[in-house]
Amino acid sequence: MTSASSDHAPSVSPPRAGHAGSCSAGGAGAVAAMGPAAAAPVLALTVLMAAAARPAATWDLRALRCSFSGDCECGFGPDLRGLEFDLAVNLVGQPLVRQQVMKGVREFLENRNPVKPLVMSFQGSTGTGKTYVSSMLVHYLFQGGLRSPYVHQFSPIVHFPHAEQIEQYKESLKSWIQGNLTNCGRSAFLFDEMDKMHPGLIDVIIPFLGPSWVVYGTNYRKAIFIFISNAGGELINEMTLDLWRARRDREEISLQDLEPAISRAVFENPQSGFWQSGIINEHLIDIVVPFLPLKHHHVKQCVTSELIQQGLEVRPGVVQEVADSILYFPEEEKIFSSTGCKTVASRISFFL
Repeated sequence: MTSASSDHAPSVSPPRAGHAGSCSAGGAGAVAAMGPAAAAPVLALTVLMAAAARPAATWDLRALRCSFSGDCECGFGPDLRGLEFDLAVNLVGQPLVRQQVMKGVREFLENRNPVKPLVMSFQGSTGTGKTYVSSMLVHYLFQGGLRSPYVHQFSPIVHFPHAEQIEQYKESLKSWIQGNLTNCGRSAFLFDEMDKMHPGLIDVIIPFLGPSWVVYGTNYRKAIFIFISNAGGELINEMTLDLWRARRDREEISLQDLEPAISRAVFENPQSGFWQSGIINEHLIDIVVPFLPLKHHHVKQCVTSELIQQGLEVRPGVVQEVADSILYFPEEEKIFSSTGCKTVASRISFFL
């Protein structure tokens, strides 16, 4: 995953928690019902009176814009049809991922007044598409995708590398999330490598995930949190292999088939940050998305896609050679790629 930009990284000057918060159209709906001629002076008077009542230190032109236009979604413009199409066409070998992601996002967006943020946990081994799907998701939800000022990326290794500074990190993380949510309640937070997250840092996140109206004075119910983790990948791979040996088609694998493996590896593992925090006991994760290991023909699809993205000719011989150069498991059958599609891009140049 691309590391978070310095504008949004918790280790670099987090936004002020007291910054003017999420926009509200206030009484604009009632004023609009009066008709254009009458509404304009009344609306202007309403805005001016509100401005006069507010302390000068909290005056915010963005709030004024929201009062007049109602444009308070902070670049949020979901395109679910585009997301579903892109997942179906470009996400290789992950039908269960498409199903779970679309289910979670649809249910969240259909609720105009959600009781809590959407919290999704992406689990699986490296190279199976977790980071790819998270970037695709925010691309179809926010203008600018990962470059949106309301999409925030985080990695514990990059931002909080020193265990002895955990208390300082906890305060910084709290201020970072709170400040960004105060700036816009309709924000997305992508947390990579959650399996390496210190339990104390996870505890800081927990208050922002639950079904309360405000936390630290901030309305955060419309936020989206995505946790990305390799934890559970090995057991998901073993379970998928067992199902393959039982002649279960990949399209038939359900979340119920994989839940025992995910639970043992992530939620019942004393070494897991999830297990040591209250995130599981309080049932704060809405959607668990398991990423299955990729087979040989899936890797070939990745090679083809990468050649196209690089503007190179798609030659069957090159596609086959690149796919064959990757290690597969188990040793005897060589069914699934050990690194998914992660090393495809770096290998192509060796076979051209």
